[in-house]
Amino acid sequence: MTTVNEKELRHNENMNQKDTLILCRVSSKEQEESGYSLDAQEKLLTDYGQHKIFNIVRIFRIAESASGKQVRKIFNEMLQYATKNNVHIILCEKIDRLTRNLKDAATISDWVQENELNEVHFVKENFVVNKNTRAHENLVWDMKVAIARFYANNLSEEVRKGQKEKLSQGWLPTKPPLGYRTIGDKGHKIHEIDGEKAPFIRKMFELYSTGNYSTIALSNAMFKEGFRNRIGKKVGKSRTYDLLRDSFYIGQMKWKGMIYKANHEPLISKELYDRVQVLLSRTLSQPQQSKLMSVFKSKMTCEVCGGTITWETHKGHWYGHCSGYQRLGMKKKCDQRHVFFRQEKIEEQIFPFFDKVTPISNRVLEILEQALKESHADEISRFNTNLNELNATIERSQRRLEAVYEDKLDGKVSVETYERLFKQYTQQKEDAVRELTKLNTGNKKYYEAGYAIHELALKAKEIYNAEKTTDEDRRMLLSYVFSNIPINGLQTKPVYTLAFNFLANWVPKINNILELEKTLANKRQKGTFVPSHPILLRG
Repeated sequence: MTTVNEKELRHNENMNQKDTLILCRVSSKEQEESGYSLDAQEKLLTDYGQHKIFNIVRIFRIAESASGKQVRKIFNEMLQYATKNNVHIILCEKIDRLTRNLKDAATISDWVQENELNEVHFVKENFVVNKNTRAHENLVWDMKVAIARFYANNLSEEVRKGQKEKLSQGWLPTKPPLGYRTIGDKGHKIHEIDGEKAPFIRKMFELYSTGNYSTIALSNAMFKEGFRNRIGKKVGKSRTYDLLRDSFYIGQMKWKGMIYKANHEPLISKELYDRVQVLLSRTLSQPQQSKLMSVFKSKMTCEVCGGTITWETHKGHWYGHCSGYQRLGMKKKCDQRHVFFRQEKIEEQIFPFFDKVTPISNRVLEILEQALKESHADEISRFNTNLNELNATIERSQRRLEAVYEDKLDGKVSVETYERLFKQYTQQKEDAVRELTKLNTGNKKYYEAGYAIHELALKAKEIYNAEKTTDEDRRMLLSYVFSNIPINGLQTKPVYTLAFNFLANWVPKINNILELEKTLANKRQKGTFVPSHPILLRG
C-alpha cells in the first residue's frame, strides 16, 4: 500500500519536472536506413529525458522527404511553441540535427539568451548550450555549427552531382509523374509505364483534346472514371493542369528549366500532346463545358486571321462569327468579324466530308479484318517468335531459381552466391514477364484501333443525326474526325485528323472494290496464299 508520504513525494517530483521538447531529424534515406531513423532518435532522447527527470510535452519530427521550406516551418513552430508554453529545454541528438546554417544557429542563440532557464541538450555530443555557457564552450558551439553547415553544403553538392549524372543517363532523378513507376535497385533506378495509372492518363489527354472540358470538368470526369493519385485521393484542378503540361509523357525530361533526352517509353503521341497545349493556352476564364454550348464551339477558326470562331444564340439558333482580332499580338481587326453564319449551314457543309469516309457496306469490316491479317503476316510471325522466346526465358529462369535453391540446401553454394544468383534470375524472370505483357497488349491494340476507326467512319453521320445523340457526343465525334474546321466568309474547308485523312484516301478504293464485287467484275480464281484484296496491303 502506498503511504501518504510516498504520494506527496511523487507529487513533488512531478512538480519539479521541467517541461521539455524533443526534435528528431533525418536528412537522407541513407540515414534512415543506417540506424539514424526518427524512431531510434526519439527513443534515445526519451530515455535521456526520463533519466534527467524531464517532462516531455511534445515531439517534433522532420522526415528525410521534407523540403527546406517544411524544415524551416517545423523549426519555427518548435520555438514558437516553447515561447508560448514556457518550455525551457530542447533535446536533440546532435548539432547538425538542429541547425545547419548560420541563420538558424543565430535564432537558437537568441532564444537561449532570452532566459537563463533556456537550454539545448545535444545528447550524443554530451553538450549543453545555455546563457551561462563558458567562452570556450561557445567556441565549440560555433565550430560545430560551421562543420554542420559544411556537411549540409557538401551533401547538397553531392546530390546535384548525382542528379546531373542521372540526367546524362537519360533518367529523371526524382519520382516520375502519375502514369509511371520506379523500378530497379538503389543507384540503378529507372522508370516504366504503370499499367494501372497509364490508361487514365491517356484518356485524360484524349478527353481534353476534344475541347469539351475545362480542367475542373476533366478532374471531376476522371474521378468518376476511377482515377486517383498515389494516396488514393482525387486529382484536383491544379494537379490536372500540371499533368497536362508535363512533357515527360512524350519522352522528354524538364529539369531546372532545361530539357533532356529521356530513355523512358512515351505514354502519348507528340501530336496529341501539342493539341492539348494549344487548348491549355486559351485565355478563357469560363469553363469550356456549359449547358448552352454550340456544337462547334472551339472547333472552328477563321481562315483569314486564325482566330477562334465565337458563337451566340438568337431565337433558338446558333450563329458564329470571327472574334475579330488577328493572332500573334496584332491589333488590326479581322475583315471577317461582321460575317455571321448559322450552325445548320455549317452542318450541311461538313456532312459530305462524313460521306467521303463512309464505306458503302458493313462488309468493309470483314474485308478490313482479312486485310489486316494479310498485310501484317510478318508482324504476326515476329510476334510468335518473340512470344516463344519470352516464354522460354521465363521457364529457364524458373528452373535456375529452383536449382540454385536446391544447391543452397545441399551446401553446394554459399549464402552470398545464392542471394546474388537468386536476385539475378528473379530479375530476368520479371523482365521477361513485363515484356510479355507489353507484347500481348500491343498486338491486341493494333487490331482494336484499326477496327474501331473504320466502324466509327461507317456510322459517323448516323451518330451525328441521331435524336438521342447529345451535343457533347457530337462535339466528341467532331474531334475524332476533324483536327480543325477553318472558315472563310460562308465557306468552310474541314481538315481531317490523321486517321480520317487516311480513310479519305482509302475508303474510295474499298468502295470501288465492293462495287466491282456486286457486279462480279472482279470475280477470279485465287491461289491459296494470294491476298484477297492486294490494293489494301500498302496501308
